[in-house]
Amino acid sequence: MPWTINDAKNQSGRLAIVTGANIGLGFDTALALAGKGCAVILACRSADKAKAARQQILAAHPKATVECMTLDLSSLKSVRAFAMAFKKKHKTLDLLINNAGIMMPPYSLSEDGFESQLAANYLGHFVLTAELLPLLNATSGARVVSLSSLAHRWGGIRFDDPNFTQGYNKRSAYGQSKLACLMFAYELDRRLRAAGSTTLSVAAHPGVAATNLAQHFPKALGVFFPLVGQSTAMGAMPTLYAALGDDIEGGDYCGPRSLQQMRGDPVKVGSNRASRNVSDAKKLWALSEQLTGTTFVV
Repeated sequence: MPWTINDAKNQSGRLAIVTGANIGLGFDTALALAGKGCAVILACRSADKAKAARQQILAAHPKATVECMTLDLSSLKSVRAFAMAFKKKHKTLDLLINNAGIMMPPYSLSEDGFESQLAANYLGHFVLTAELLPLLNATSGARVVSLSSLAHRWGGIRFDDPNFTQGYNKRSAYGQSKLACLMFAYELDRRLRAAGSTTLSVAAHPGVAATNLAQHFPKALGVFFPLVGQSTAMGAMPTLYAALGDDIEGGDYCGPRSLQQMRGDPVKVGSNRASRNVSDAKKLWALSEQLTGTTFVV
């Protein structure tokens, strides 16, 4: 039988952060977690959109505990401010869902000088996880879920030019950011295991889901995308399975079952050889620490 949210245990007393929770996959993830009794922090760039999402969740689950906090993952200053504010209020954290992302926008650099997709999809989450890991490690049964994509197969990590200063290809840049997310999830798992931590690092991807991420697609493809893609509610299922499944182990990667992982019920899936290259993962980790000025202590 396929895993569904009904298979998840009651989450009362547990706390989750979902980045990018005001729309799309993040919203459906937060909605489902709240429905299982988990207290949820909606970590969003727009305070107004977060408040609107909170009202929608409370309309569906009036007894839910839902809080809004501002987080712009393309700004390391914002990431660190969010983490500091969170740690002042909370001493534990059960689930960190690194969901937020952007897909194939025109070229731009973040305020820290990073290619926008690398900044928002990967480096912001790298720093966020580093800042919050002590709370996760202090919490029994904690998990970090990193969102990757089928696009992790689109190319490698440009170690010599991660910010595409020598010519921008938005598809390659998106693929790089999602490959980085998956490599990070695997490497974090290896480091957590080596340190004897009980925190699990896992990853998930939604297959092809009809989300707002398609806004920068060519018009013809933008029309085709919703026809092929599954709903955001189904697209969120691999994330929820990774976060709540009883049989999930560190280093697992979850995605849809059918049609080359494009749609269907959530299952454990495989990933390409590049994503599992241990030496490249260590190199990426070191580069990420260097770029962000972060010392990541597991």
